Amino acid sequence: MKLNGSEIIVQCLKEQGVDTVFGYPGGSILNVYDALYQHAGEIRHVLTSHEQGAAHAADGYARASGKVGVCMATSGPGATNLVTGIATAYMDSVPIVAITCNVTLPLLGKDSFQEVDIAGITMPITKHGFIVKDVEQLAPTIRRAFRIAKTGRPGPVLVDITKDVTAAVTEFVPATPAELSSRAMSRVNSSLPAEKKYTEADLDEAAAMIQAAKRPFLYVGGGAVWADAWKEVRALDALLDAPVCDTLMGKGVFDGSDPHYTGMIGMHGTKASNFGLSQADLVIALGTRFSDRQIGNAKTFCKDAKILQIDIDDAEINKNVRVTKALVGDLKEILAALNGKLRKTSHPEWLAKIQELKKTYPLSYDRDRLTCPMVIEALDKATKGDAIITTDVGQHQMWTAQYYTFHAPRHLLTSGGLGTMGYGLGAAIGAKIAEPDKTVVNITGDGCFRMNLVELATASRYNLHVIDIIVDNQVLGMVRQWQTLYYGKRYSQTILTDKVDYCKVAEGMGCIAIRIQDPADVEPALQKALAADGPVVIDCCIAEDDKVFPMVSPGSDIAQAFDAEDLAKKQ
Repeated sequence: MKLNGSEIIVQCLKEQGVDTVFGYPGGSILNVYDALYQHAGEIRHVLTSHEQGAAHAADGYARASGKVGVCMATSGPGATNLVTGIATAYMDSVPIVAITCNVTLPLLGKDSFQEVDIAGITMPITKHGFIVKDVEQLAPTIRRAFRIAKTGRPGPVLVDITKDVTAAVTEFVPATPAELSSRAMSRVNSSLPAEKKYTEADLDEAAAMIQAAKRPFLYVGGGAVWADAWKEVRALDALLDAPVCDTLMGKGVFDGSDPHYTGMIGMHGTKASNFGLSQADLVIALGTRFSDRQIGNAKTFCKDAKILQIDIDDAEINKNVRVTKALVGDLKEILAALNGKLRKTSHPEWLAKIQELKKTYPLSYDRDRLTCPMVIEALDKATKGDAIITTDVGQHQMWTAQYYTFHAPRHLLTSGGLGTMGYGLGAAIGAKIAEPDKTVVNITGDGCFRMNLVELATASRYNLHVIDIIVDNQVLGMVRQWQTLYYGKRYSQTILTDKVDYCKVAEGMGCIAIRIQDPADVEPALQKALAADGPVVIDCCIAEDDKVFPMVSPGSDIAQAFDAEDLAKKQ
């Protein structure tokens, strides 16, 4: 059948099972929006307040659902406003397809009005980018974009289409997306399938390492979420009888209430995780790239342990940390095979030592005044650990990772790699649309909230029951913490004391607003917010100098984690 380019775009989205797109219209993409209007009952378009919000919403939708998120923008500034969201998705391996439309082909490359080389701009932060200049190449390109985004190590793909292609007519042949090998495309920037890079002998060698270990430790990263390998990870631990820590991105793969769980590792990880992992004789790293915020000093990280790394991307092997053995391929498949080769073992003395670390170094905070950990613990209790939590970046992000109990994957959506302030609210909107029956809460700082607070209008427009908790300390909290510890308390440009009233802003955006200033306010505020119909903003006023502990100084070994008590002793 003959269709124009805009109709082909819509038909291809339907082929891929897309039910929602997030975006903002403009001149170059008008033909596409006209086609979406004609198919409003088949594909829902969510109009965000800013293109960056659309990218973050597509990201949140993808993380919450496991499907590919889709965002759209027009040429020029519309396209460039997507860049931060695309980069956020790239750093955290999130599958999104960003569709932009550019000026017509005759105007391309002539500095035309609202023209920009968005494919060139986003080349370093996408798995692949396409420029479609021929309508006959449109359908194959969109199909390939989705394939690249969701296979192997997931990530964002950009499709830029000239406006004349969206109007041109060609023959369209419907197609069903092909079944994809779960181990396809192990390289981030490749669009070609890659075979698994391990043999039966490799599995046997890995199994032998595991069986020989006296002090094994499981180290779980975000790759385990995208591999949907949480059952296999838990089965491995049941066989191994070992402690388990996770990265910020790996939250929920292992149940946070399990006795074997020691908490997050890294700069603001628990002492039990940092000290315990440093004493292991075998670290089993599952779907993690050994980020600097997790491992501290790479030269001293677990220097006395063997390291077994399992990851789908061979570019991550020996990149940050030298490992003893690596298995490259789909984590779910590898663990299923590996578990079948293991006999059940026990490590009572090792686990007793870990439990002693947990008992000696628990997380703690001042319970006599209002603090962020207090609010998060109350939220955890009120939601029974079953809410989807999004965050922005900073102290509140770390407190959330420390004090909310994640029982399942895809319940913490946060910018771990890029560290994007302003990510959380857009992601919460996307998550709520992906999972409408779930409670969705965004935990943000006052500095982060200012970045994209305009998306409250989006939540209000669609009457989305999204709860936005502002950790309001009137400073850029994490930066101030560093200034306190490492810059002689010179608080350069981190104080936010001004006349902004977040409750009035929220009400002006059509949201319910609640302010809490005392511990007694917390539970009633949360109950009111959870029972509300529509978006809610809670302004939580805490002290400006509250700090996130434990902490590892930049470049230090994770075994050198310290807290406020350690600082007091040192001083």
